[in-house]
Amino acid sequence: MQACVNSTLPAQNLHLFQTKRASFKCRKSPLKPSSTESTRKHLSNLEKLLQLQVTNQPEAEQVIKAPTKGSISKGKGVLEGLNLSRIWPQRKAPEEMSPRHLNRLQRLLSKTMEYSPRNNLGSTWREYHGCNDWTGLLDPLDENLRREVVRYGEFVQAAYHGFHSNPAMPTDEPPLPRHVALPERSYKVTKSLYATSSVGLPKWVDDVAPWMTQRSSWIGFVAVCDDMREIQRMGRRDIVIALRGTATCLEWAENFRAQLVQLPESNDSNEKVECGFLSLHKTRGTHVSSLAESVVEEVQRLLEMYKGETLSITITGHSLGAALSLLVADEISSCSPHMPPVAVFSFGGPRVGNKGFVRRLNRNNIKVLRIVNDQDLITKVPGAFIAEGTKHQQEEPNNGGFTRLLDKVTEKNPWAYTHVGTELKVDTKMSPYLKPDADIACCHDLEAYLHLVDGFLSSNCPFRSNAKRSLVKLVSEQRSNVKQLYTHKALSLKLERDSVSFPMSSCLPSPS
Repeated sequence: MQACVNSTLPAQNLHLFQTKRASFKCRKSPLKPSSTESTRKHLSNLEKLLQLQVTNQPEAEQVIKAPTKGSISKGKGVLEGLNLSRIWPQRKAPEEMSPRHLNRLQRLLSKTMEYSPRNNLGSTWREYHGCNDWTGLLDPLDENLRREVVRYGEFVQAAYHGFHSNPAMPTDEPPLPRHVALPERSYKVTKSLYATSSVGLPKWVDDVAPWMTQRSSWIGFVAVCDDMREIQRMGRRDIVIALRGTATCLEWAENFRAQLVQLPESNDSNEKVECGFLSLHKTRGTHVSSLAESVVEEVQRLLEMYKGETLSITITGHSLGAALSLLVADEISSCSPHMPPVAVFSFGGPRVGNKGFVRRLNRNNIKVLRIVNDQDLITKVPGAFIAEGTKHQQEEPNNGGFTRLLDKVTEKNPWAYTHVGTELKVDTKMSPYLKPDADIACCHDLEAYLHLVDGFLSSNCPFRSNAKRSLVKLVSEQRSNVKQLYTHKALSLKLERDSVSFPMSSCLPSPS
C-alpha cells in the first residue's frame, strides 16, 4: 500500500492522506443514520485529494476527471470516474459487442451460405444411418451426423416451399406434376405425394370458404440421388421421402382426432396409432392415391430400377410430417423381400402410437432419430406420460408383477402413447441468439430446429462457437424471438432480407 500511495500522490500530501486513511480505518460504522454522513465525508475528502493530484499533473497525463456540475453526488462522481466497466465486463452497455463477435455475426448474417464439413462417409454410412441406433454419435454430436441431420431437414423445408408456392388442388382433374426446388442438386424428384383427410365439413362451409374444405393436399415428395460423386461420398444411392407439417384446416382437424385405433394391416390388436394420422395416411382422394399407396408404388419402382446397387431409404419430416414418417416407414418395411435399410429423421414430431406400435417398428428394424427441442410442446402430445420409456425398456421382457399390471392398464388406455427411437435433444435456451422465453411457434419452427442442431456440440457445451448456419432466415422470420442486440446489429449492418439475394436453400419459408 505504501508503494502504491507514493506512486500516485505528491510527497507533500502523503502524510495528510495517511492521517485520513488511519481515521477512516479506525472508525467502525455503528449502522446508524449518522454512518451515512460519515461515509460521504470520507469519500469527499478522498475526492479532494484525487482532484489535487490531477491538478498538479500535466494535462496529457490526466486520467481521472473531476465530476461534472451535473453529478448528483460527490461519491458517485468518484465511482464514475474510476470507470469500473473496464474491470467488470458485465457492467458494459448491452449494445456493446467486440469486433471479433461483430465480424462473426456479420458472417452469419451474410448472404453466403456456409456448411459444416461434408466428409466422405464411405463404408461408415450405415452407422450414420442408424444401424447401431447412433450410439456414440450424439453426445458429443458427430460433425458428419450433424451435417446429415441438417441436410435432411432442408429437404423438409423444400417440401414446405413446394406446398406454399401452390397450395390449391384441382377438384375436377388429377393434379399436374409439381416443380420442387431441392437444396441438393445431386437429387431429383421422382414423385409427388398427397395426403387426404376423411373429415367432412358442412356444405355451407364450402360455399363460404372453399379453401377450408380442401380434402387432398400436396404433402411432400420422393427424391433419389443421381449424382455419382455424391453417391460415392455417401457410400450408397439414397432415396429420400420428405413430408411437410400441418398446413390446411382439415389437417388440423385430423390432428385433434387423438384416440388410438388398431393398424388395419396388423393382426395384433395391441398395435395402435392415432386415428387422425392414420386417416391422412390411408385415405384416398378423388383424383389422387393415398399417401400409403403412392409411397409403396414409388419405392417398389425405384428398388426395381436400381436393383443390385447399395441403397438406403431415408424418411424425414417435421411436425405432422414427422408423425406420418413413422407410418410411411412401417408401410414400406414389408413392400419388398430385399428391403434396404430404412431410417427416419424426424423434427418436432408428436407421439404417434402405443407400445405395441413401437415394438412393431423395432421388429421391422426401422431406425428412428427424433430431433426434439426441449421447449417444444408438440413433442409432448398426444397422450399420457404413463407409457413412456426408453428403447431398452421397451424391448426388455416384463418380469415384475407391477410391470405386467402397468402393461395391462396402458394397453386398454386410449391415451397411453409412447415415443419411439433414439432422441437428440436440443434446447432453445442453448442458443446465444434466441430469447430464452421464445414463444411456442419459435420453439416448434423448423428453421429454429436446424439452427439449434447446427450449433449443438454436447450436453456440457450446448452451442459451438464456430456454428456455420446463416442467421438471415432466423432473424427475418423470428425477429420477435431473437435477442434485441442481434436484431439491432442486423439493422445496422443493413442486411434486411429485402435487400439481399439468397441461394434457394436459404430462402425457403418457415412452416410457422
